[in-house]
Amino acid sequence: MIQAIVFLPLIGAVLAGLIAIFGAHARNPSGDVVEHHDDGHGHGAYASDAHDDHGHDDHGHDDHHAAEPPAAGSRAAELITTGLLLVSAALSWVALVDVGFMHHDARIALFTWINSGDLQIAWALRVDTLTAVMLVVVNTVSSLVHLYSIGYMDEDPHRPRFFAYLSLFTFAMLMLVTSDNLVQLFFGWEGVGLASYLLIGFWYQKPSANAAAIKAFVVNRVGDFGFALGIFAIFMMIGSTDFETIFAGAQGLTGKTINFFGWHADALTLICLLLFMGAMGKSAQFLLHTWLPDAMEGPTPVSALIHAATMVTAGVFMVARLSPLFELAPNAQAAVMFFGATTAFFAATVGLVQNDIKRIVAYSTCSQLGYMFVAMGAGAYSVGMFHLFTHAFFKALLFLGSGSVIYAMHHEQDIRNMGGLKDKIPFTYIVMVIGTLALTGFPLTAGYFSKDAIIESAFVSHNPFAFYGFLMTVIAAGLTSFYSWRLIFKTFHGEPHDQKHYEAAHEAPLWMLVPIGILAAGSILAGFPFKELFAGHGVAEFFRDSVKMHPGIIDEMHHVPQAIAFLPTVMMALGFVVSWLFYIRRPYLPVELANQHQMLYQFLLNKWYFDELYDFIFVRPTKWLGRFLWKKGDGYVIDGFGPDGVSARVLDVTRNVVKIQTGYLYHYAFAMLIGVAGLITWFMFGAGAH
Repeated sequence: MIQAIVFLPLIGAVLAGLIAIFGAHARNPSGDVVEHHDDGHGHGAYASDAHDDHGHDDHGHDDHHAAEPPAAGSRAAELITTGLLLVSAALSWVALVDVGFMHHDARIALFTWINSGDLQIAWALRVDTLTAVMLVVVNTVSSLVHLYSIGYMDEDPHRPRFFAYLSLFTFAMLMLVTSDNLVQLFFGWEGVGLASYLLIGFWYQKPSANAAAIKAFVVNRVGDFGFALGIFAIFMMIGSTDFETIFAGAQGLTGKTINFFGWHADALTLICLLLFMGAMGKSAQFLLHTWLPDAMEGPTPVSALIHAATMVTAGVFMVARLSPLFELAPNAQAAVMFFGATTAFFAATVGLVQNDIKRIVAYSTCSQLGYMFVAMGAGAYSVGMFHLFTHAFFKALLFLGSGSVIYAMHHEQDIRNMGGLKDKIPFTYIVMVIGTLALTGFPLTAGYFSKDAIIESAFVSHNPFAFYGFLMTVIAAGLTSFYSWRLIFKTFHGEPHDQKHYEAAHEAPLWMLVPIGILAAGSILAGFPFKELFAGHGVAEFFRDSVKMHPGIIDEMHHVPQAIAFLPTVMMALGFVVSWLFYIRRPYLPVELANQHQMLYQFLLNKWYFDELYDFIFVRPTKWLGRFLWKKGDGYVIDGFGPDGVSARVLDVTRNVVKIQTGYLYHYAFAMLIGVAGLITWFMFGAGAH
């Protein structure tokens, strides 16, 4: 069963990939260039050279998305990948019951992978409760995203390629969560990085999509460099990358040091910090977060998959998986708590003023990931996983709901150009409100149970940054509520700002509405039924050895003062009231505030100027250095004085020698005369000197 869960998406990806290759060849055997007409909002339309005269409406949107015929077998690719994913998702729920409740943990050895000296790596599938939870999250969200994409991508001629990438993404994530050793985990880790690159840059004719894909890839390389060093350090200290061996030997590393460029660092602290560096890149934590909002350049279903189930959850999963190491390194836990809390606050402040509907939800993801790391830093790993579990449902819902709005508004993404849509797309409105209630932590929704548990875990934690973590998450709860309701009010309430698109707005097809309906149910039902298992007295029995919880933290969480327990709900209500006042009751207020505090508004609008700062510190000097080495180093020195230079000088000399060979007798006689004169002079003076 486990093999089926993991490899069905791979089979789907391979089949869809083959359909994409043969379909493209069948459609365009001559290899003619295909032009891409971009509507400016990320939804590309295609036209062959013979059909490049399609008209645009007055908003620059292309009304002929399917000008190029779809690839042969598009429907087959969609149905194969989606069908296999649905089977995989159903089996994942069976596995969760089997592993979590029946205690049937499994380790399935597939084959020997690397056999070199001390480095013995077998390819095996490790399935415990932590893995089973991730299997459910990844496959459930991915199958619904596949289903949704059938409707959303119906105008795109390259659907088989898109579905192949989606399934490949899912397979890479499944490899990551079922890994039995760090090298196998690294394979999945890099696999999701590759798949995200392919999907963010899916519309590769758009320069902005290519730039966003490269940015995601490069920023993740920074984190992955640290992660790789962490794996090397573990192998150096323990002699194995196998999880069981690492956990058994972890206690023996306490007090040991690693000589790091002359600095004798505590082994466990350094290892955990390097591993966390990888998590910061993948899970877009503060300083390595800049790629995540730009990832919106990909199609909307991709955003939902990256933000809810794959890629960004990898870092959180990795820290939970290696909890026995982090528990022995309190200084590393302090760093995890600090970066998590800072990210939660930072991303929430930026989300306040964004106007692109997908960007607002993207910054919300960044903020919620910060919450998860706060729980990890507190040692409440199961609580962090609880939020990962609930967040997957409502974040996928918010992204796919946003996609439904964009679809209805003819690919308009700016919430300032929307308004009054609740009457036009009532179903989407209802599910978006449910997703927003869950995200903001409205009582009895899924987010309420997991988010409040994180804030309580920070409050009772003995981490040096515990109070900072508690304070930042409470403030972020208020800010999250404000910007989430701002999105709802500006999109669905008030007067329509774009009359033409408003009149044409209609509900999305059933392919898209069914998945968001299921996710809306999950946004409510994923909370209370699982509360005891993730954040209550059932944690020890449910998770068993799959995570190593901080001793007594769950008990302490149940004894927090009543005022602390109610604080997140108060902040949520406060955020809602202020948002309602700003965008429904007195819409002139935000405009006045922005004008009065222009510097602060610009600071938040420009995302704390991180992109500009990185451009100044890293990008420009790197480009300058590259240009200098190219022009001066390669061009002037190597080409000037190296083999190219030598051959050029030889040519110069031979060209000049050739000029002497004129064919005139008196030229030769003159040359001989000069030679004889030179020889006599040498004999007279040179020989005479001796």
